[in-house]
Order: sequence, then structure tokens, then C-alpha cells
Amino acid sequence: MKAVILAAGEGIRCRPLTSIRSKVMLPVANKPILEHVIDSLAKNGIKNLILVVGYERERIMNYFEDGIDFGVNIKYVHQKAQLGTAHAIKQAADLMEEDDREFMVLNGDNVIEPQTIRDLIDKHTGDATILTIKKEHIRGYGVVIASGKKVTKIIEKPTTELSHIINTGIYVFNQEIFERIEHTQISPLGEYAITDTIQQMIEDGMDVDHVLTNSLWRDAVFAWDLLKDNSMVLDRSEDYNIKGTVEDGAIIHGKVSIGNNTLIRSGCYIVGPAMIGDNCEIAPNVVILPSTTIGNNVSVGSFTQVQNSIIMNNTRISSHGSISNSIIGLNNSIGPYFVAEDRENVRIEMEDELHTAEKLGAITGDDITIGHRVLVKAGSMIYHNCRIESGKTIAQILPENSIVV
Repeated sequence: MKAVILAAGEGIRCRPLTSIRSKVMLPVANKPILEHVIDSLAKNGIKNLILVVGYERERIMNYFEDGIDFGVNIKYVHQKAQLGTAHAIKQAADLMEEDDREFMVLNGDNVIEPQTIRDLIDKHTGDATILTIKKEHIRGYGVVIASGKKVTKIIEKPTTELSHIINTGIYVFNQEIFERIEHTQISPLGEYAITDTIQQMIEDGMDVDHVLTNSLWRDAVFAWDLLKDNSMVLDRSEDYNIKGTVEDGAIIHGKVSIGNNTLIRSGCYIVGPAMIGDNCEIAPNVVILPSTTIGNNVSVGSFTQVQNSIIMNNTRISSHGSISNSIIGLNNSIGPYFVAEDRENVRIEMEDELHTAEKLGAITGDDITIGHRVLVKAGSMIYHNCRIESGKTIAQILPENSIVV
């Protein structure tokens, strides 16, 4: 069975993290979300993959290349305009072969585990099968109405709670779907949605089933959702190894992974689950608390505390800092006595709507320079390539290339 992975979109609601990378390349447990998808497919024997790419596609293609390093074979197709999921799937038609009677379709920006794929492989039937989950809150999701296993209606983002069975966007189709897509009408949003294709199949009497899973499926709708995704994957992971050097006097509790050529200095206190990448230096008396991932080539200065946060590659954090419930982007340079304040039920305006983050500190983009004694208030977002001089307090969204003096 082949798999078609949809990886062309930007993920606007995950800005500033997606300002210069697509959502599928955001890190969870020190791997891009897309890598978790590919790994889950490979562990189920699905190794011939078609990636539909678009926004910032070079980053995806440079990272995964032909897939050999990930145990798969990858071919790419470029969706030049993002005209919906049905349009994206149609791009893969020319790469299908006659013996590809059935194929799987997945979104590249959902965190899943191998058992999620196995649940669908083991139970799919009919002309099309939808993988579903039960979810209490359905806002922003498509829902499925079913009679037993048979789907009677699929509704994209309903305004009332008609069902708590959520469409995960993972499907098994046969090649007839490409002909069905040709007859799909454009939606009021100007897109060709695969859910409209499926609904037409249902109305034409075709056999559309669903398979309910209890396995991991997480959708990072907003940037702060990555923190919960990261925590869940760390809790479930068994991939914990200490490959670097831990000096005498450092204390490590629980599941902690330490990468190659990483040095943990004496006096550090690390509580897992946590992951620290390759070529890092964690200075004396640093405290790293649960649900934290630190990428490759990162340095953390003495007496800094990091908790439930994601620190991306090539970042330097100086001494006496405090970072909690925060996401720090690539190539950041952060001065001493930096504080990312966090609090619960943070209200954030995005796309002219107010949203609530359960608990959040700061979110920064890439290539940011921050001086000493800078306080970033909870819920603040700092976009790419900003510079903040010493002694400042940030309590707002800083647009790209901002300078605070």
C-alpha cells in the first residue's frame, strides 16, 4: 500500500513558528511532526510514499530527501496552489501504478503513532474508510455521523454539536477516488475539499465506512498546542538513551535522553521525561524539568531553569534565566536573567478571534537576539529576526524585524 501525505500548507494559525517553515516541520520530541508520520507508516510496512508539498517545500525536501535515511522511498509532487485537500490528493494521481489498488491519505501535520495506522489497516473496508476519534470539543473539526460502521454524513466544521466523532483526515481510498475528485464542486471557501467528495460518494450509494481509534492523534491547531503534543509524545516514547557525558554531581531522574557529544555539567538537575539533542552544553546548576525538549547545538547557562518547553536548534540561553511553558525558535541568542512569564488561561487574539491557551509562556520565532534582564509576558509572540535591547518588557506581539530599544 502506498501513502499520500499532504504537506503543502503553511499552518497560518501556528505563526510565528510557521513564518519561515511549514507546520509539518515543527518539532515535537526533537523530530519534525512529519517525521513522526513517516516513522509510523514505515513501522507498518508502508514505505512507498508520495509527499504533496508546497509552502517552504525546499525545507521538507532537503530534510527527508529520497527517504532512504528514514527507511522509506519518497517521491514529491508540487501543489502550486493550495486549492483544498481533494485538489492536493489529485496531484498524486500520476505517480500511482496499476497495482496500487488501495492507498492511504494522511495529513503531514498531525502527530500520530504506529498503532494509529495499524488500527486503520486492520479494519478498513468498503469503497473508502475514514479513521475517526471521539472528542469532547468539536469546534474547528469535521465530524462524522454514522450508523454503526457505515458513514451516513460527513460535515466540515459544524456550528452545532451534531456528533462527537471527529474526522482525523486519515483515509484509505481506491484509485476510483481520482475520478470522483474530478466531479467535486468547489466549496464556498474556494477549495476542493475531500470531505465534499466523500459526501457525494455517500449520496451515490457507495460504501463509506469509518474506523474509530483510541491511539494517538494530535492536531496542533495553534502554536501553543505543540507543548501538549510534545508532552504526550515524551510520555509515550521509549527512545531514551544517554549518549553524551554526564559529569559527577549531576542528578538525572526519570526518562531522559541525552544526545551525542552533549555535556551535562556537575550540579545540573534534570527530571524526565526530557530530551536533549546532540552537541549541547548544559552548564553547572541548570534545572531542566519534565516535558522539555532541547534541540541540537544548544547551550544553556548556569542557574537557568527550563520547564515544559521546546527549545529549537542552535540557540544560546545565558545564565539565570527562567523559561516555562514556552517555545523558543531556531538560532536565538538570549541574554542573562531572561524571564518568560507564564500563566493559565491566556487570551490571545488571532485571525480576529480570541482564543485561550490553557497555560502559556512566550513563543518566539527564529534568529532573535535578546539582551539581558528582559521579561516577556505570558502569551507574547516574537516574530522572526527581532532584536530586543536589555532591560525591556515585552507584552505584545512583535512583528518580524522589530527592534526594541
